[in-house]
Amino acid sequence: MKNFLIIVLLFVSTGLFAQQVKITGTVTASNSGEPVEGASISVKDKISGSVTDSKGTFTLSLSKIKLPFTIIISAAGYVDEIVEITGDQQNINVKLQQREGWLNEVVFAASRVQESILRSPVSIEKMNQKAIRENPSFSFYDGVQNLKSVEAVTSSVTYKQINTRGFNNTGNQRFLQLIDGVDNQTPGLNFPVGNQFGVSDLDVESVEIIPGAASALYGPIAFNGVLMMHTKDPFQYQGLSLQAKTGINHIGEDDVKPHGLYDFALRYAKAFNNRFAFKINAAYLGGLDWYANNYDDVDPQTPENLRGPNNPARDAVNIYGDEVVRTIEGIGRISRTGYEEKYLMNYNVYSLKLNGSVHYRINNNMELSYQYDYGKGTASYTGSSRFDLNNFVLQRHRAELKGSNYFLRSYAVIENSHDSYNTRSLAQFINRTWVKDLAGNTVAPNLADDTWFERYTAAYNGDIGSVAAANHTAARAFADEGKLAPGSGAFEAAKDNLIHNYGLSGAGVFSNSKYYHTEGQYDFSDNIKIFELLAGGNFRYYHMFTNGSLFDDKDQDITIKEYGAFVQVAKKLFDDRLKITGSVRYDKNENFKGSFTPRISGVYTVAKNHNFRASYQTGFRNPTPVDLYIHLNVGPITILGGAPDNSKGMNVYENSFTASSVGAFGAAFGQAMGNGTPFPQAIAENKGLLEKSDVSYIKPEKQKAFEIGYKGLINNKLMIDLNYYYSTYTDFIINTVVIRPEHTILAGDGTVSNEAAMDIPNGDIQVFQLYTNASDKVSSQGISAGLTWMMNRGYTAGANITWADFNLKDANPNNIPAFNTPEYTTNVTFGNSNVYRNFGFNLAWHWQDAFDWYGTFNGNRPGRINAYSQLDLQVNKKIPSANAIVKLGGSNILNHRVYQAFGSPSVGALYYVSVVFDGLLNK
Repeated sequence: MKNFLIIVLLFVSTGLFAQQVKITGTVTASNSGEPVEGASISVKDKISGSVTDSKGTFTLSLSKIKLPFTIIISAAGYVDEIVEITGDQQNINVKLQQREGWLNEVVFAASRVQESILRSPVSIEKMNQKAIRENPSFSFYDGVQNLKSVEAVTSSVTYKQINTRGFNNTGNQRFLQLIDGVDNQTPGLNFPVGNQFGVSDLDVESVEIIPGAASALYGPIAFNGVLMMHTKDPFQYQGLSLQAKTGINHIGEDDVKPHGLYDFALRYAKAFNNRFAFKINAAYLGGLDWYANNYDDVDPQTPENLRGPNNPARDAVNIYGDEVVRTIEGIGRISRTGYEEKYLMNYNVYSLKLNGSVHYRINNNMELSYQYDYGKGTASYTGSSRFDLNNFVLQRHRAELKGSNYFLRSYAVIENSHDSYNTRSLAQFINRTWVKDLAGNTVAPNLADDTWFERYTAAYNGDIGSVAAANHTAARAFADEGKLAPGSGAFEAAKDNLIHNYGLSGAGVFSNSKYYHTEGQYDFSDNIKIFELLAGGNFRYYHMFTNGSLFDDKDQDITIKEYGAFVQVAKKLFDDRLKITGSVRYDKNENFKGSFTPRISGVYTVAKNHNFRASYQTGFRNPTPVDLYIHLNVGPITILGGAPDNSKGMNVYENSFTASSVGAFGAAFGQAMGNGTPFPQAIAENKGLLEKSDVSYIKPEKQKAFEIGYKGLINNKLMIDLNYYYSTYTDFIINTVVIRPEHTILAGDGTVSNEAAMDIPNGDIQVFQLYTNASDKVSSQGISAGLTWMMNRGYTAGANITWADFNLKDANPNNIPAFNTPEYTTNVTFGNSNVYRNFGFNLAWHWQDAFDWYGTFNGNRPGRINAYSQLDLQVNKKIPSANAIVKLGGSNILNHRVYQAFGSPSVGALYYVSVVFDGLLNK
């Protein structure tokens, strides 16, 4: 860091003495003569630029630039103006012509170069500054759900997960999220925690989403799509911005009274002489999380009509510890008494985001920058359990060198899980701290479950004189004697102790993992002229550390290296009416063979602003570090990641039986022994039922996708966007169970050896759960349609609908991740930024179909997500004299209690009022 600052200071001191060209001017609207604030002034083919202030004035200082040159003045709602600069002290006055609509946006994500959204080769959605500023949802990130093709799942006030085109999950490892090109995923979780460690509303400039496979340009994580967030450049967006937002949720709930939420943010940016600039951001959100309080009984072995509060084997969705169950002879199936989630989870959630960056323009087409981000927060997350990401910290360091046609970027992402924990494990461990034997002595935790069921059995059978026999309620009360009461000192002490114990001895989640990433890109198009040529590459290095709680990393480092490179060629034909783009990417992870990922697309303009597109693209997803290197012995089974060196010397892949064949052999062998067959003979007669496993080491998942679409603009008022896609998938990552005997499986003649077969009844075996891939092939298809209409008097209306279909074909459902996507989703928006005297409003209505949610939280059994709708609304008042806007609004204002993922909380209304001051101290 010190060296970096020295370099920056040297550059600054050098720049102070350089000869400069100074351009000043004023930008006004031609129809009214009013100053245009926030107009962008950029130098063609350079990175230098400026922005107009509230009076429409600007100053742009440049050094070592050859005269003449061209500047471009642009602003939302106006036609771009091009001006030639011929002198070193030039003053210009520009009158911008108003455009009859603002729908023709420029996007970057679709091809990694700037292009019109109308001529994008693939489907793409965008939120511009106007949409972000007038978004009716609580935050801009919540408002992403209203874009076409987007699926969103809420696990917490501070954690919403975004996805497109199916295979949705609460922790989405198939969808890439970037902030100024930096991957926002955490190293250990391997997915972004929504916007928990992301961008504040004050600093976000725009959001772009590519639905569907984008691996050809963005690599292995962009399997389902890309969410790209761009922040504000401190050279262009200067001054002080402040946001104060307060809200209220938990309206009309039984478990908790209405509670406040508070969201404060600050941004300050300053540029000096168009050479040096910096910005700082600080944001804090705090409130009471949504409660997960679904107490429906989902015990899989109890008939539905017998489930409920009185079921002795009750397994409630959001009660934990009741998963521990036994079948007791003469009594039936009994579960332990659990704890409700509200006593286990820390619902006081918060999100703290701090960042600062310094930028130095070495010359007019070279900028060097460094940025540091610090995020800390608490969020609830629904995975195989409900996890509390408690005081979780994520840090990012980024250094970047960029020009108008290139960049070189390096960053490091570092996590610390701090006080995070698994609530289901926590309940089970607490339940093992207080159990007493029949003599009244507290037993050791490893004996607690057995002892609890012994007490239940004794009471139910009438062996306890003071307890009524054959009474499940009385037997449970006797077994629960000494149970720690939620909120008591003993309960809180046990809870705190277990949260800070990791691995098999506690409920804590420990990870101090990190990854380092370097990437670069260069656009050769200006040098070649005949066609457009873009090339780039990246390298990533993971360094995982869980101190033995998840990986075998106490005495060795777990590291992963992967790299990739791409090239993209584009050519315009037939007077630029047809543009063909082809790209190919090569990626290599040290644990498996490299692979190529091609994409080809075409866009044809049949008439001005009417474009048809078609594309064929491929996607892939590398296994995560957990998929590769988990090494966890949980007693009866060892969970083993699929990297070859993770099982080196263990003889698992080479010498194991399939679980199903061991089950068949065990049943046949047991029956033979029961019929009096001698042990050796029973082995010999039934060993042929055993099958050697054939499990491959893990490799990437793969996808092939075809898409056609149309995007057009009618009378510069109505935008129409239609698309159809068809995708096929294979090599999904799965888990499979194998049994390894002590002896070699196969004899010299290729048959199963007697010794290996005898290991099974003798107990000389070890069970493994291996990560591998399924060969099954499935497909999905979908249609999306969207309309945006610029109406008279400033009104804007929009509507979109998405249809998604999943075809399992002949695949084994157990080998395929859940689709978890409603068949139909629709959104409607309507608003006006200035209805009357700077009063405006915006509303967004979302509806989605019912569907079954499958996930590890419920043992991959279906949980119904009912159809629901929600309405977001805001009204605002702009105060130009104070550069302020006041908003009164709410998310889900009709307070429909909705579940978006099974096991996650129900989400109700959130009402808010906010005031934002922008561009203060901009002098």
